[in-house]
Amino acid sequence: RELLPPWLVIVAGLTGIVLLCVSTKDVPAPPPRTKYGIVLDAGPSHTILFIYQWSTTKANKTGVIRDCSSCPVQGLGVSNYSGSPQKVWKSLEPCLKWAQKEIPAEQHSQTPLYLGATTSMSQLNLTHPTLSDGLLAALTVSLKSSPFDFQGSQVLSSPDEEAFNWVAVNYVLENFFKYDWQGQLVPSGKGMMGVLSVGGTSTQLTSKVEEEDQAQKEGVRLQLYGQTHNVFTYRCPCHSTDQLRSRLLSMLIQ
Repeated sequence: RELLPPWLVIVAGLTGIVLLCVSTKDVPAPPPRTKYGIVLDAGPSHTILFIYQWSTTKANKTGVIRDCSSCPVQGLGVSNYSGSPQKVWKSLEPCLKWAQKEIPAEQHSQTPLYLGATTSMSQLNLTHPTLSDGLLAALTVSLKSSPFDFQGSQVLSSPDEEAFNWVAVNYVLENFFKYDWQGQLVPSGKGMMGVLSVGGTSTQLTSKVEEEDQAQKEGVRLQLYGQTHNVFTYRCPCHSTDQLRSRLLSMLIQ
């Protein structure tokens, strides 16, 4: 067996001693930059402002929300201001000022702001399209004056609204991904849950379907965390809270 030259052993030993004696300082990796987004959920009876946070690190090209805070808007739902659209801003202003305090000032101009209106605005758009257009125009002017990056207001269709509900439920249940023991994001391996939404006028059952043709015609196609999901909503118009209430009253009267 050949031995190392004595001089090489001495040099290696001295190098090790020097490395141990020299003071070193760990340089921590810079934390991922936090980004913010604001969503105004304009429902039939009230509006809620949500602030979402996520880091610039993505999982298969999709952001991972790590925190959320909310501010309930005082007053009625947005559609109730169709006769006086100028009053909409007064109802939204306190929550928007609250959001300015929650989000660092240097990020206000980079924070996207969305407004999504649901059932009542859809009905107003069908019965009084002029009033609906005027209300959305007033909302656009008001929200553009905020320091945030206003991305637009939209009346959500029923399939889109239910698809978003489906995403929210399965996200909370960690069906898209999970964290392993090292804190890394990995596929969860679990199946997707269906969502039953009981509303005032109808009940919706939303689930993932395998028939791509059916989803293209009547459903929504989503690309999330590296996977494609075809989501379809089945509506039951005669099964709703209003119908249940009417049947209960009928039974009580009888």
